[in-house]
Amino acid sequence: MQFTTRSTRRLAATGAVAAACVIALAGPAAAHVSVNPDEAEQGGYATIDIKVPNERDNASTVKLEITFPADHPLASVMPQPVPGWDVKITKTKLDKPLEVHGRQLDEVPSKITWTETDGGIEPGTFQQFPVSVGQLPEDVDRLVLKAVQTYDNKEVVRWIEEPTDDGEEPEHPAPVLRLVPAADGGGHGGDGAESDSDAEAASDRDDTAENAAADADENAATDATARVLAVVGIVVGIGGIVFGVLAGRRRTS
Repeated sequence: MQFTTRSTRRLAATGAVAAACVIALAGPAAAHVSVNPDEAEQGGYATIDIKVPNERDNASTVKLEITFPADHPLASVMPQPVPGWDVKITKTKLDKPLEVHGRQLDEVPSKITWTETDGGIEPGTFQQFPVSVGQLPEDVDRLVLKAVQTYDNKEVVRWIEEPTDDGEEPEHPAPVLRLVPAADGGGHGGDGAESDSDAEAASDRDDTAENAAADADENAATDATARVLAVVGIVVGIGGIVFGVLAGRRRTS
């Protein structure tokens, strides 16, 4: 019985160590730089968050660089200001101009760099960096946004490895934005929302026009009543004058 108890304890201890090793190894893989949401409509515009966790216990993240794919350039990349971080957009000249909404663009954003000004991302925390991007390409099913994370101890982690065909996650995977066909009737990306806004604006304009017409009718009725009362007042006034004159003549006679 004593041998069995010792064996059980050894097996339990061994299992605990193995579980701890698995968790330790799985932790960094699960805590990589990612994009949220990770899906957007082809041909549209989207607002995404670049989520950056701190993987170190003794260092803070002080810089983040996101590079956009050169083979599928984006006409618009607009980062939202993040307190405690400076942001810089790097642009690149295109060999072939990009046509967007009837305009020819020969220069597009290619990289965003955030640099901390107030301590950075401390151990045990994460930071999100919102970015509006578009117009998203229609001929691919994903955009790989390569990221470089720098710590204050000079360590640099490059999240630049693209997804593999077998589905196995690489050691340092790059953030991936999956692109799906636009929803039926929704147009390209945000066009559906814009159409809803236009419809609402048109409805507001109709309501305004109806209210204006009702006000005009009410004002017209008020003006007509005022005119009638004025005429009546004039007639009554003239009648009073005539009556006064006649009464005066009678007294004189």
